[in-house]
Amino acid sequence: TLGSSVKLLTPNEQYSDEYNQFLRELPFHIRTMVLYIKRLYRADGVNTSWKDKFSVEYVNGRKGHALRYNNAPVKSSNVRIGFTEEGNWLLHQLRSDFIPSRKIQMEDDITASITLPASLLPKLNPEFANKSVKLTTNCERYFFQRPDDAVIRGYDKEAERDLVSSGTFITNYEPLTKKDAVELFENAIHFEEYTQPVKDFITEIVLSEDETGYFVTPSHTRIVNGEPTANPRYLEKNTQQGDTYENYLADAGIRLHRGMYVNEPVYHPVNAVLPGRRNNPADRKAGIRPLAVYNPIHYQELPELFMDFICSLTGKSPSTTGAGSEGALTKGPFNMLTATTDLNNALLSYILTEYQGFSSAAGFIGNEHRFDHDISIMIPEIWSRLVHDDRDPVKLIENGCLEKLNDFEYNGEKVLASRLGYRITQNFAFRCMNRLFYEPLAVFSDTMLKPELQGMEDYVDGINNIVEAQQKVALSYFEDGSIEAAIPPLQILLNIMAYGHYEGKEISDPTLRNYFSREYVIESAWYKERLQRKQTREANFLSKQLAELEAFLNDPKNISLVVDLDINGRIDKVKMNLAKVKSDVYLSELVGTIGLDHLYFNN
Repeated sequence: TLGSSVKLLTPNEQYSDEYNQFLRELPFHIRTMVLYIKRLYRADGVNTSWKDKFSVEYVNGRKGHALRYNNAPVKSSNVRIGFTEEGNWLLHQLRSDFIPSRKIQMEDDITASITLPASLLPKLNPEFANKSVKLTTNCERYFFQRPDDAVIRGYDKEAERDLVSSGTFITNYEPLTKKDAVELFENAIHFEEYTQPVKDFITEIVLSEDETGYFVTPSHTRIVNGEPTANPRYLEKNTQQGDTYENYLADAGIRLHRGMYVNEPVYHPVNAVLPGRRNNPADRKAGIRPLAVYNPIHYQELPELFMDFICSLTGKSPSTTGAGSEGALTKGPFNMLTATTDLNNALLSYILTEYQGFSSAAGFIGNEHRFDHDISIMIPEIWSRLVHDDRDPVKLIENGCLEKLNDFEYNGEKVLASRLGYRITQNFAFRCMNRLFYEPLAVFSDTMLKPELQGMEDYVDGINNIVEAQQKVALSYFEDGSIEAAIPPLQILLNIMAYGHYEGKEISDPTLRNYFSREYVIESAWYKERLQRKQTREANFLSKQLAELEAFLNDPKNISLVVDLDINGRIDKVKMNLAKVKSDVYLSELVGTIGLDHLYFNN
């Protein structure tokens, strides 16, 4: 395959010194030509010479530099992955067979989800052996988006289309007049940089007889204090709600691959947890500490991952003036229960599903490398192409694709670098990113993979910033007493975050880490109580339904409605469901769900 060829032509420690030296001395244009031949050339049985298939045009009587195959131009595609210190784009060449993945929006800020035993859902992807899975659905008709890159004309094609569509809610864009439209239109060179929807939109305004109205363009954000604001927003319509062409193709492809009948439901459980984290360099004048200690992709085992989630520490955004903790899963506005309840449910779901968390860096890596959202946007392209073994952190660690960060001392003080978990190495790029790039090792430099090389002082302060923020957040659960409502694994994490230990043990202690295993949870008394509470709540609900239906049946005023509403049939159905819910079989079916937290039960 082409990917194997890329790996064979990429220096790696697995190869001999002589072969690596040969690869390093291989001219770039020769290497690129070999890969194009591998990708494009097919012997036709008549003329098997690849040289006859490739050519260049003659320009000014000399051979040009643009490669052609079968007299058609060979085009390359590049993608931006970060910026230089001067603010210029860092471009990397994608493989010639690269086809971008198509994202189907399954969830966003507000999501309803449920954790179920995988055994209850037939025909799931056999590559994933999770005993419990999470299903999600989005609750939003519109997404609150900040189209940062839309200020670059023609760069964000979807945002440009949305922003000039009728009925779009837009804020923080500069109101322009017809005079501005004429100026934009007459500046032919820059006007052509827009996508066609924006050009059509501006042209329509220029030709309009209305001289009084206002309009906005994606490239002109509102002027605040003499400068364009970095916080433009708009509501993007959720086009994935309901039946769509993309949804149909996804379902049809799965049915064909798994041999499913058309009437069998297709389930799309979560199979990867890939959060992004915003990082920032230090801004001493503004009093903002560094938070750019992560390299492009980190893997954290559940205790370290969930400590991050509890704290929800975010770096400085281009659209805001500060940075800090956003609180426990940023759930405050959505319900009035104590945060411990939501944390119980979320942590328990993670433990039961045994999902692995990989986070990507947004904003900065160290104080030198700015990436914005480039890596986060690239993550789905990488993960959609990884085979199952290359998603498995245990095997990635064995293959040297992930390296563990350990605590260390700096200026006589202990630095808890282990909170960062594991980070990718050059071997990850060699093994996994060759599916996207011709030069996988060129995407991330040593200083990107090891941010401490950019400055140990900021690196240490960034880690301390994380640890101190986690401590501050965790102490609040002890101050308000909500720690008492936490399930045992959560109590351990909050104690570790607040005090650095639990019953004298650090989080690295195997006995503590065992509390985060599915086997421990399933057999624990507190988990079984959650299932029993769920069973009792369901039984109480059905009993109430049955009593109301029987009262309706026995009320003489309802005689004429009993048959029309099939009250007797409904009563029989509720009795059947109630008998099932009260049975031991139903209780066993609940194993692998999150059950019911005691605060829900008591209220």
